[in-house]
Amino acid sequence: MSETPRSATPARNDLRADCARCFAICCVAPAFAASADFAIDKPAGRPCPNLRTDHRCGIHADLRGRGFTGCTVFDCFGAGQQVAQVTFGGRDWREAPETAGVMFDVFAVMRPLHELLWYLTEALALTVPAALSEELDRAHAETVRLTGRDARELLALDVGAYRDRVNPLLSRAGDAARARGGRPGADHRGAPLFGADLRGADLRRANLRGALLIGADLRGVDLHLADLTGADLRGADLRAADLSGALFLHQSQLDAARGDARTRVPARLRRPAHWTSLPVVPTRRPSRTAPATGRGRRR
Repeated sequence: MSETPRSATPARNDLRADCARCFAICCVAPAFAASADFAIDKPAGRPCPNLRTDHRCGIHADLRGRGFTGCTVFDCFGAGQQVAQVTFGGRDWREAPETAGVMFDVFAVMRPLHELLWYLTEALALTVPAALSEELDRAHAETVRLTGRDARELLALDVGAYRDRVNPLLSRAGDAARARGGRPGADHRGAPLFGADLRGADLRRANLRGALLIGADLRGVDLHLADLTGADLRGADLRAADLSGALFLHQSQLDAARGDARTRVPARLRRPAHWTSLPVVPTRRPSRTAPATGRGRRR
């Protein structure tokens, strides 16, 4: 079967949050509970007490220090400005409170659609079999059409069912990329690897989709062509790790993890500012057997 490189992909910039074109929807619409990620409880639809009247965060410069780490790793994938400027034509929920509830409900649909668009855009940049490339193109076009629907149509969409349709396609794209030019690596999809010491584990070309890597020690690990779709990297130690060739790695995953100047990240992503405060420590240790394959929560 022939393979087609996809170098001309949709612009990623449209799938990044542009807070200047939004009305702080993410600071109002979702609920959050007091935890390690949020310092307070907040019900859905109520503005965060730190939100100013100009739609800016009053503690943005010190969110981590004030206990709002969850805010620092959240990304709407551009759904906020799409809802604010396109679906609702630039209407501010403060100025048109009668539309606020509907706007927030639409945001809950738009965000997963934009997240899928981000993953589809990443998949289109991979070299995959031509037939799979065509399927990705069709899924991308269909998802773009869905994001352009009006509020009534968006609220009628079963976004969970749609996501379940697209995710297997993305999984196939990751598998094809992991296998191209070599054998795919270990399958740790959905594996519960909380706090696991993975130094020395061979995770090149590994399937880590949905893996729970919270607090895992990945110092010095090579993640070339590892599929990190939905992998939970909160508190994971990535010092001196090589993620430059990882698949489907998102900025929010880096923001949730720990790293240092030696951590290699893809050129399209930025090195989180909080990484600079972490000490440099040795990362090498004798090689060890890779963790057992886990098949838990799938994505």
